[in-house]
Amino acid sequence: MQFLKAIDVAFSMYSKIPMPGFTWNSDDMKYHLIFFPMVGAVIGLLEWVWLRVCLAAGIGNTAATAVALAIPLLVTGGIHVDGFMDTMDAVHSWQDREKKLEILKDPHIGAFAVISLAAYGLLAFAAMSQILRVAVSRQISSGHAPLFVSFCCVFFLSRALSGISVSTFRMAKKDGMLKTSEQTAEKRIVRRCLWAEAALCVFVMVWLCPVGGGLMALAVGLAFVWYRRMSYRTFGGITGDLAGWFVTVAELMAMIAGWIAGML
Repeated sequence: MQFLKAIDVAFSMYSKIPMPGFTWNSDDMKYHLIFFPMVGAVIGLLEWVWLRVCLAAGIGNTAATAVALAIPLLVTGGIHVDGFMDTMDAVHSWQDREKKLEILKDPHIGAFAVISLAAYGLLAFAAMSQILRVAVSRQISSGHAPLFVSFCCVFFLSRALSGISVSTFRMAKKDGMLKTSEQTAEKRIVRRCLWAEAALCVFVMVWLCPVGGGLMALAVGLAFVWYRRMSYRTFGGITGDLAGWFVTVAELMAMIAGWIAGML
């Protein structure tokens, strides 16, 4: 029952998928981060289903790409993109650390958030369109699309590593939802489970598509290293917004890596 409640908490916090409502307590949040990657698994499954729909209905590449990029937003409500935008505003403010942390909490959108999101959208659209193009052509010619299926695993991997950061990295603030998650989690068990999930995900990605899966997993890993370095240097630790920034950036880097792999 406790693990069922933890699943409920994870999906209620990090997705828009309707879940049974109940009153949470600290015990219900001990293991919820273990199930955070399951939100990514749902996204990946929907991406794969969407590819099948596109193949069956003959949907063009532009429409296919637009919906594929919308799926993560529809499932999560864009919580990670909100963190990305807040982080870009703070980073480009060129203020001191305390002011940057205040900007992260500011609900207003700044110019750098809009500019960064526009750049992200253009790069993501370009990369995703090429991944889908390769997937459709290989699906038609060989009956399977290993690069795309491997890419679908990225949504799981990015969230597994995000959960690891919450249970491992230093917090920049002493309050907020992320601090609550960090304090209520059974850190040792959560870390071990998340590392196991991440390792299994990487194995599956490489097994499905050795070159493409390896490149995409490497891209997510580099984003993870960059995330820790940037967060510590700029903010003194991580916050919920920075964790969302990492998920967004990791998935973009994986898309670009998948685009490159598709050309090899």
